[in-house]
Amino acid sequence: MTSIRVLSLMNIRKFSTSPASSQLVKAPLQLFGIEGRYVMALYSAAVKQKQLETVEKDFEKISTTLNSDKAFQEFVLNPVIPKNLKATAIKDVSSKLSLSSSSTNFLTLLAENGRLKNFWTLANLFKQVMSAHRGDLIIEVTIAKPVDDTIKQELQGVLQKFAKKGEQLILNYKVDPAILGGMIVSIGDKYVDMSTASKFKKYTEILKSSV
Repeated sequence: MTSIRVLSLMNIRKFSTSPASSQLVKAPLQLFGIEGRYVMALYSAAVKQKQLETVEKDFEKISTTLNSDKAFQEFVLNPVIPKNLKATAIKDVSSKLSLSSSSTNFLTLLAENGRLKNFWTLANLFKQVMSAHRGDLIIEVTIAKPVDDTIKQELQGVLQKFAKKGEQLILNYKVDPAILGGMIVSIGDKYVDMSTASKFKKYTEILKSSV
């Protein structure tokens, strides 16, 4: 592990710590990798500050601003701009948008660690955590290429039977050309592989065993 990554993880832990408790509040959805650590730290900080729903709304504000203000988006994505300038700018934008302290501190941390470009990924992960927090059923559907709304609605109807009464079904689509066709449906730690690549592999193994 490089010293840069160690420093990054230390900053994440420091960000999630409050005087009331030095322990992370466990998120309702387990996330992995460095991005998962960031989101879980944000969840913990927001819970401690009682700003969970506020942070969710803050992320919507930032997303809207990034999508509507191309100059701001280019500023965020520009790797040449010094991290300290980005951190200062983020604080100014957060003030103008009246963001919560949890959101402001989190975005500033991203700027200082050179990870503002990952905002969209982190925002999506936080959205998933909030869905789990509300008790929604999150299903990930991996497809080879984008599908139209008609197919999505049909799939929503089929998968709705997996949801319990009062449970909202949240479908997250992931495009992976490597599966060739079909789909892979993941529900928690369970999944159904209906991909063309999986079938091809299965048939290849059958042919090899018969030789």
